Amino acid sequence: MTVSVRWLLTQPDLALELAGGREGLDNEITFAHTTELRDPVRWLSGGELLLTTGLRLPSAIADRATYLRALSEAGVAAIGFGTGLSHTEVPADLIVAADEIGVPLLEVPLPTPFAAVVKRVMSRLAEQEYEAVLRASRAQTRMTRAVVVGGTGATVRELALATSASVILLDESGRVLESHPAQPSDTELTEVREVLGAGTGGSSSSVSLVRSGASITVQQIKVGSTSHGHLVVISPVTLGYVDQILLGHANSLLALDFEKPVRLRVAQNQLNSHALGLLLADDRDLTPAWSQVRQAADANGMLRGMTIVADSSEFAERVQDVVDAALAKAGRQVFTRRHESRVTVLLRGTDDVEFARSLLSALSVSARKVLRVGLGGKREVADVVASIEQSRLAASVAESGAEPVDFATLTGRALLTFASTREVLNSLADNVITPIDQHDVAHGTDLLRSLRAFLEANGHWESAAAVVGVHRHTLRSRISRIESLIECDLDNARVRAELLLAIHARQS
Repeated sequence: MTVSVRWLLTQPDLALELAGGREGLDNEITFAHTTELRDPVRWLSGGELLLTTGLRLPSAIADRATYLRALSEAGVAAIGFGTGLSHTEVPADLIVAADEIGVPLLEVPLPTPFAAVVKRVMSRLAEQEYEAVLRASRAQTRMTRAVVVGGTGATVRELALATSASVILLDESGRVLESHPAQPSDTELTEVREVLGAGTGGSSSSVSLVRSGASITVQQIKVGSTSHGHLVVISPVTLGYVDQILLGHANSLLALDFEKPVRLRVAQNQLNSHALGLLLADDRDLTPAWSQVRQAADANGMLRGMTIVADSSEFAERVQDVVDAALAKAGRQVFTRRHESRVTVLLRGTDDVEFARSLLSALSVSARKVLRVGLGGKREVADVVASIEQSRLAASVAESGAEPVDFATLTGRALLTFASTREVLNSLADNVITPIDQHDVAHGTDLLRSLRAFLEANGHWESAAAVVGVHRHTLRSRISRIESLIECDLDNARVRAELLLAIHARQS
């Protein structure tokens, strides 16, 4: 960041006047401070606005000229000479020397404190630094957007605009891949290749001043041990630190963009290798497939299946796209498969009904009304097929457009949930439960309630009798009557199980 001498003279409240050295009005000031040293050269780094009252100025005219020349050779941008204290005015010989040397000599009137001059210069430098950082942050956002939307060419363009320089992207062989604002000239390419050929001493970045006077900054685009080429910036002057930050940001974005197809290619190669292995293996070793699927598991290695049933294969395809996008947005590995109107999804074991519902939130309410969704239980990777089967059963009993059904909630009522099972049980109830029910109505007995208590007590006489409120001998008599009535053996556990299910099917 710099402030020109010309700009400083335009600040009316400072009331500075140019006494001599007009040729240096465009000199750039990088710092401002005061000194009354006889020889301050050893502490100067160049670009300073040096403020002095001339307290220890040499008395001889020749020595004064030498003093002024030494400051100019040290790179001082300008000299501010305070009048009204040691000197009532700027010495005429200093003005002559300043004109000869070309270093600006400014008169600082007594009412203007040196501190005010220093503060004005440093405040302007701070403003410029803030503006540069703000410009960099905005440029970084544009570059990030550019690499996503337009790839390497758009990124090179944004870097060139942000640095007001020419930018060239070269591959490893030195071939130009992208450039902005125009194709580099033969001269520029020759100079760039000379810089590359000279090497960087093992460094991935270098800055060189070439014969044409331009500054060439080169950065290698590298990820690990893999090099993708070089990013080159050709500018009239050496890049400032903000431009260096922008260059580094562009380099990182380009490296990621180059690595993306590499990662995809590696993943595709792995899948191809697994597929070939399955074809060649006599025993169909599924270890590679399990290894692949394990990426969908939670931290404890648990998975669960999810099944979505649509009303058509066309709509199922759309549902799969929505689920894929939602999983990718959540940063998940995507494992989905569509078969006709059914979509199967692998979820983490920690995922719940709420997460399953969120995967479909991009669909309209009317679209979700035709979907039936089921979740399987948590299983280890090797047993995930069982969870998928559970999710299919859960989806088959789910209502269209309703909440996803978790298989775990079906425990104790799963058989009664399926229409085909209920049909069989209702048929059984018509054959064996209806006669008992009719007997109770005709004779005022309580056989059906007694049978249910006996069955739910798993044949335990004392427990069942207590539920009905009769003596166990009375219960035994009633059970014997039921066996005669429906011609069955209630000592058989399977018979008891079927009768209990039939009663539940009739009464639920």
